[in-house]
Amino acid sequence: MARYGGGCLCGAVRYSAEATPINERVCHCRACQKVIGAAFNARVLFRIDDVTVEGPVAMVNTSPDLKRGFCAACGTTMFSRRDSAGIIGITTGSLDDPSLFKPQMHIWTASKQPWVQLNDGLPHYEGAPPPN
Repeated sequence: MARYGGGCLCGAVRYSAEATPINERVCHCRACQKVIGAAFNARVLFRIDDVTVEGPVAMVNTSPDLKRGFCAACGTTMFSRRDSAGIIGITTGSLDDPSLFKPQMHIWTASKQPWVQLNDGLPHYEGAPPPN
């Protein structure tokens, strides 16, 4: 089992997880594009109880059931959290070792940018993925 750790650009916020991720995927929805400031959000999903977060995290609701967490000092987006499902998605760009990310699928590809080419052989879904 890999140890996942990371944090924000300025170092004020740190997180860690010792657990095996629930899944690892790339989201192309417009909300992720806007909050990340990029064409997609590559993230590693864990149970909330498996992740420890320390430091001044600010939160914003980006949909009725989803909160995004970012550093209150430097603004680095580090996670999305869905309390009703007990899950937290860690942004791969905030990982200390982003090479730990092993994507399993692309989701919300109906919103993907036209210049993004999905030729990695992974499954992709125009909307939400099928339930686990």
